[in-house]
Amino acid sequence: MGWPTHIVAAAGYVFDNKGNILIVKTHHRGWDSTGGQIEEGENIEEGVLREILEESGVKAQIKCLCGIYSNVGKHLFYDGVTSVPTKVMMDFICEYIDGDLTCSNETSEVIWVPKEDALSYITSPAQIYRFKNALDFNGKVVYSSYISKPEFKVLSQRYI
Repeated sequence: MGWPTHIVAAAGYVFDNKGNILIVKTHHRGWDSTGGQIEEGENIEEGVLREILEESGVKAQIKCLCGIYSNVGKHLFYDGVTSVPTKVMMDFICEYIDGDLTCSNETSEVIWVPKEDALSYITSPAQIYRFKNALDFNGKVVYSSYISKPEFKVLSQRYI
């Protein structure tokens, strides 16, 4: 038996008190929520708050978990060589605390958009799916498995 073959990641859907959601333009995925891989020795909540701050300059606090996703598809990384392991992603609803919008080495733009307009920016089918679930969050956490390549397909979905 080898070492685990899953990447653990988290996304933060950050809302302000004016009905806006924070989105960032990434170099590989286009417009997206903030988030990324959890680092060794880091807990998931620390990781998502670190990613939010690194990618956007925003300090946030976690309100609640809204989704858990498994991307079980096998595909190659952006380099076209490295095989990407299964990803387990946890999505959190977060609240803005403070900070000025600032780009990073991972983001080229950082903006607040009215939450009803957010989906018009997102182009990845997997991100649209997760964004919809976060925007429609009703207090029930969704669990879903999907594949994102060669085309996006939901394999299972239920509330947990």
